[in-house]
Amino acid sequence: QVQLVESGGGLVQPGGSLRLSCAASGFFLDYYVIGWFRQAPGKEREGVSFISRSDGTTYYSDSVKGRFTISRGNAKNTVYLQMNSLKPEDAAVYYCAAAPGVVVTPHAGEYAYWGQGTQVTVSS
Repeated sequence: QVQLVESGGGLVQPGGSLRLSCAASGFFLDYYVIGWFRQAPGKEREGVSFISRSDGTTYYSDSVKGRFTISRGNAKNTVYLQMNSLKPEDAAVYYCAAAPGVVVTPHAGEYAYWGQGTQVTVSS
């Protein structure tokens, strides 16, 4: 069964850090472009970070650049999103998604597999 499961969300104070994990079963993440998206209440889903299938090139939205880091776990079929210097506006449900092919895309419609999401709350 193909499945993506996110974990690591929670409540953190502004300026704090969280590391989200995205674990796959039923397929190998190394063969997919991986994206992290987020959606806050009343807002559209936003792509925040992506990692290529081939050479591990990473991409970030302007809103998280310099604060978030996406990476692939070594031989663990997992992708991580390290989030530092969190701001209240980072609060959202975070989803990981996997897209077949080689082109890194911010378009959610190109991603075939999605996790259930993990809630990130940034508040003092």
